[in-house]
Formats: sequence, C-alpha cells, structure tokens
Amino acid sequence: MRDEGGEGMTDWNPQQYSRFAGLRLRPAVDLVMRLPALAEGAIVDLGCGNGGVGPVLRTRFPNARIVGIDSSPAMLAEAWKTGAYDALSEEDIATWHPGSPPEIIFSNAALHWLPDHQTLVPSLVDRLAPGGTLAVQVPHQNHAPSHRLWLDLVAQHFPGRVDPDAMPGIPDARTTWAILDGLGSVAMWETEYMQPLDASDEAHPVRLFTASTFARPVLEALDPEERDRIGALYDEAMETAYPRRPDGTVLFPFKRMFYTLTRPT
Repeated sequence: MRDEGGEGMTDWNPQQYSRFAGLRLRPAVDLVMRLPALAEGAIVDLGCGNGGVGPVLRTRFPNARIVGIDSSPAMLAEAWKTGAYDALSEEDIATWHPGSPPEIIFSNAALHWLPDHQTLVPSLVDRLAPGGTLAVQVPHQNHAPSHRLWLDLVAQHFPGRVDPDAMPGIPDARTTWAILDGLGSVAMWETEYMQPLDASDEAHPVRLFTASTFARPVLEALDPEERDRIGALYDEAMETAYPRRPDGTVLFPFKRMFYTLTRPT
C-alpha cells in the first residue's frame, strides 16, 4: 500500500513514507470494506509497498491466498515483516501478469504512477478470474495547491528540469468512468479526507507529507542546494494555502478517487 515509484527513480524510503502511516492507511481500509465476500481464493495486493494494508486484508479474508507485488526491495522487506502475505514478488506493476487469475486485484495508491489508463485498466480486468473484482484507490489531488505548486515552482526557478507528463496523475472522473463502462459492474466515488498533520519545525507539514510521494520526481531532478531552495519557497506558499493552527498543526484536505469493477462470470 503506497504510491508506486516511477522508472529511473531511487528506491523508496519506508521510514519516511511511514511517517503518515495512519492517514495513508485510512483510504485503504475504506476500500477493503467495499470488497465482496471471499471464502477462499487469491488476492493480489498490486503495489503493496510496505505492506500496511496486508494485515487488514488478512483480517477480512483469513482463508485467502494474499500475494503482494511491488518494485521496491526496501518496501517488500517491510511488507514481509507484517506476516500477512503468503508470497511477495518484486515486479513492475505495469507489466505484472499472474500465474493464475486472482479473484481480487487490490491496488491502493499505486496506479496513478502508471500512464495510459485507457489500456492499463482493461488489461487488469482481463487478468481477473471470471466474476473477480478490481478495486482501486488513487490520489486525485493534482489540482490542489499541495501538488500544483511543486510543478509551478520548479517550472519558474528551474525550467525544463521536470517533465509535467512524468508526474503521477489520473484521468478525471468522467474519463475514468468511460474507461470502466462496459467492462463489468462498476461503483465509483470520491472522498475528500480532512487530514490533521502534526506540527513540525523541520518544514511545513504539507511539505513533509508530499515530499515522500508526489514530489519525488521533482526533488530527484534537483541537486541538494536546489532542493533546499524549492523547499523553502514551497514552505512559504503552504503557509498561505494551508495555514498552521495556533498549536502548529495543519488541516490538510486531500481528495482520493475509488472504484470497484466486478468482471462478468
């Protein structure tokens, strides 16, 4: 359960990502609760990351075979420690294919790193067993100041260093519905989570949240001095966009898109 890294990027930092583990786990739990009953069979946690959702899946489906797929060795090492998975495999989730079709493909905060959802999503449905379910959660935050300003600032101060098309993102809701329509029984919804972030003297709390996920392609394109400069400018902008409360905490609204699609039998 995590945001899957892009091609050519360094490995993920499980400790940095886990700093906001509770907030990142909440939408995954909400999605698990929308999954159909499954007495037995196979569940693939596609983009399982550090395995945060593994224990939740195991509790909901105690008799299922649960397999985690991720491209990050560091994250997979943490996922193994949960004891929730029957197997873990280091694979690119864009090219992964199951040995046998699973009953559920569960993907939380990963598919927004992959392009061409018009091709990707139908191909994932094709990998399901008949009657199986694809369940997806992806951040839908790119137009919010927390995400947009990373790109605005790097374009202003270091033009040409970051390709906006290489940033994580998803089609809008209508386009996503059109992709899903006709593939099976669809449910789709969006939720805006009101996330309280702890006070920090290290940086604005929203920078700490986004730097370990969305902003990784921006920060990896810059040298340390440039990162410090962009970070300071971003912190200044966040003080206006997401002002600190009297105790230093920040209320950070964050929108996420969900869908489930059950393939015909």
